[in-house]
Amino acid sequence: MALNHTYEARLVQQETAVGAGVQILLLALLGTAIGMGPAGWLTGLAFAVATWAVLSRALHRTQPRSFGPANRVTLGRSILVGGVTALVADSFQSSPPVTLFVGLTAVALILDGVDGKVARRTGTATPLGARFDMEVDAFLILVLSVYVSMSLGPWVLLIGAMRYAFVAAARVWTWLNAPLPPSTARKTVAALQGVFLLLAASGLLSYTLEFAVVATALGTLVWSFGRDVLWLLRTSRVETLLVEDVRELVAG
Repeated sequence: MALNHTYEARLVQQETAVGAGVQILLLALLGTAIGMGPAGWLTGLAFAVATWAVLSRALHRTQPRSFGPANRVTLGRSILVGGVTALVADSFQSSPPVTLFVGLTAVALILDGVDGKVARRTGTATPLGARFDMEVDAFLILVLSVYVSMSLGPWVLLIGAMRYAFVAAARVWTWLNAPLPPSTARKTVAALQGVFLLLAASGLLSYTLEFAVVATALGTLVWSFGRDVLWLLRTSRVETLLVEDVRELVAG
């Protein structure tokens, strides 16, 4: 049994290595197609190495028996996000072809609705898979916000930075780490961020409409985060009061 488990673990690690290789291949194709500069290459390679390292460490820690079909879909999305990241980094020197940029981003966003369904249908849903999916989503939103901010202004970065600010705040205020109840509204708002940012980045809208679309995205995101923070705050206060009541009863 131990040998079989070791063999499975080796296969899992091989899949992450293959993912990194495919990421480099995509960068080579992009470089050939558009003549990508050093900034795009270095950023894309850094993304590939960082993704491989973080994912390999997480897999080593959790030791799943297989990588799973849903994680393969998420890894594919991650590769596309790496390509988008390279294009955005390269855009500081020259604008990427809009069709290529929009195409890669659109496929990555569409596949966001696939990996979760695959995990549920195959019975392979895991905390690692959910976290992997979340991190890929968050990074894509961050990259898109950077790209759109170049035309609309730095305020757009708030969209990409909000989730990371929440994570940082949770290290200080631990009550923010409590699990949240399922929410269709939260999922809808999260999904719309990528759609709205891609629409603004597509160049199909006037400046006024781009501003309105992105401002709407930011407004709904602030509302969603604000609602969750208030719920967590109220829940933590109730728990604190209950603990104090129990201590008083025990002391009495």
